[in-house]
Amino acid sequence: MRTINVIMNGVTGRMGYRQHLVRSVLAIREQGGVLLADGSRVMLDPILVGRSEARLKEIADRHGLRRYTTDLESALADGTGIYFDAQITQTREKAILAAIAAGWDVYTEKPTAESVEGALKLARAAADAGVRNGVVHDKLYLPGLVKLKRLLDSGFFGRVLSVRGEFGYWVFEGDWQKAQRPSWNYRKEDGGGITVDMFCHWNYVLENLFGDVQAVTAKVATHIPTRFDERGESYEATADDAAYGIFELDGGIIAQLNSSWAVRVYRDELVEFQVDGTEGSAVAGLRDCRVQHRVNTPMPVWNPDLPVTEPFRDQWLEVPDNADLDNGFKAQWEQFVRHVAEGAPHPYDFLSGVRGIQLAELGLRSSAEGRRVEIPAVEL
Repeated sequence: MRTINVIMNGVTGRMGYRQHLVRSVLAIREQGGVLLADGSRVMLDPILVGRSEARLKEIADRHGLRRYTTDLESALADGTGIYFDAQITQTREKAILAAIAAGWDVYTEKPTAESVEGALKLARAAADAGVRNGVVHDKLYLPGLVKLKRLLDSGFFGRVLSVRGEFGYWVFEGDWQKAQRPSWNYRKEDGGGITVDMFCHWNYVLENLFGDVQAVTAKVATHIPTRFDERGESYEATADDAAYGIFELDGGIIAQLNSSWAVRVYRDELVEFQVDGTEGSAVAGLRDCRVQHRVNTPMPVWNPDLPVTEPFRDQWLEVPDNADLDNGFKAQWEQFVRHVAEGAPHPYDFLSGVRGIQLAELGLRSSAEGRRVEIPAVEL
């Protein structure tokens, strides 16, 4: 057994606490560490970092942890290990640069920076320093998308033609019911906006499952212009709360992905992807995946004068798990720890993060200029 220090910056936030501390790092500790290829194990020793000492102490006491601080510089000076960042985007770049300079390997939420220029600066700094780096790509580890990847690898679809995705839910304005998301999400000046949030996800989902994004045509909107913050005070929403995108991929595949915090859910899961190919189709969500092969495809006939009696949903088959599909955040944490500890592959590096924020930037440009925008290649 060996131990790796893990600085967890931003652990008092919703994602940093719930998904990364509790469901990933603490879950790994409870299972006895990360198993390596040679049979040895790596234990993670977290150091909680944030702006509020009182909140850090409360979290540390709740989970029996001993190390926490509001001073990132002192934490970085105390040895080396993995630096993890789940702060708001505006503060991320400076903190990651400090971690790289101190010789820490870096694992981070996305976007990695506020701009392509900032994200490239991080990627170049990490490459120059020789530190291992990774970006959270959690949706690739969702059971539904794991099953979808299995279908793609098996050749089930034949030639993939198109991808259609729907993500979103109604986020309450915060007046008569509490909002489910923090108010900064709706302020552009604070790094908010659903395009910046979700296009980073869509880029890695598309490029790792279907092909690199070659061009984007997008329209973004702020459907709810006034919201109420955590103190119940109204404020102007300056960031977009919905983004509608068409993405052109390698091989002529067309992806249409809608993202919205102003939509009510009429689907089985909060995110669903439908993939259509010459030999078959699939609909994948967070957990489930259903398929319809060419030989099982019915022949609907359009007739608006008669009610539809055909049970379309019943004609699809469930894809079985066929494996123990663990929490996706934890699974990627284990993959990155193996990358640090034994050099195991982890392809989702800072350059992947650059491509994510690039797609968001160009999506916003497409919307502002009302045109299709091609995606140039990014290099160190």
